[in-house]
Amino acid sequence: MKHIQWLCTVACLVLLCLPAPVQGGKKEKTTSKEKSVSVRKWVRSGVWNEGLKAKPHQSTRMAEFKTQYEANTAQWKAAFRWFATHDLTAIAKGRYPIEGTSMVVSVEDSFNEPLAKRGSEAHRKHIDLQYVVKGTERFGLLDHASSTPNCAYNEERDAIYYDFDPAKTTFIDSVPGEFFLFFPDDWHIAKIATDKEDQSIRVIVIKLDYIPV
Repeated sequence: MKHIQWLCTVACLVLLCLPAPVQGGKKEKTTSKEKSVSVRKWVRSGVWNEGLKAKPHQSTRMAEFKTQYEANTAQWKAAFRWFATHDLTAIAKGRYPIEGTSMVVSVEDSFNEPLAKRGSEAHRKHIDLQYVVKGTERFGLLDHASSTPNCAYNEERDAIYYDFDPAKTTFIDSVPGEFFLFFPDDWHIAKIATDKEDQSIRVIVIKLDYIPV
């Protein structure tokens, strides 16, 4: 009898040490591949665009786009709605406040210049949304490993500037129908001369707040 009682005691201790069953079955972790597919579906769905027909350039860090949109949806909606409800090629150049927000739209009629005349920059507090609606603008994306700051961070301008190696810089042309998003980790150069004869462009820029998440 004592032997049986001892076996029962041991069995109870073993059962107590076993992990409790998970309600609803085992929960699988989301893989990086599944997250990537989810982000691509979200971008393609256009639920974010407020009627804007343009799409983000393929160089955009789409996961960051989705994260920032979801962290600050009202501001993103207001920015895209402004684009969708204005004639972007006919509106006069200048600066336009977006009603109900702290954002200002900058409509610029400008020209590309040789790379040697263009400076690089990055921001800490804002995201650059840049949309070329006339002409072709060339952007440069800096290589972090070979680029170094050449000044202290300018708090007032929310900008820091870099020395960079052109041979390690990625150059991308922007044309109407696609917009660019430059997040704080996207060190970039704007308005670089292209191979085209006409270097005149119209670019519209909105700075959105960057939300650390």
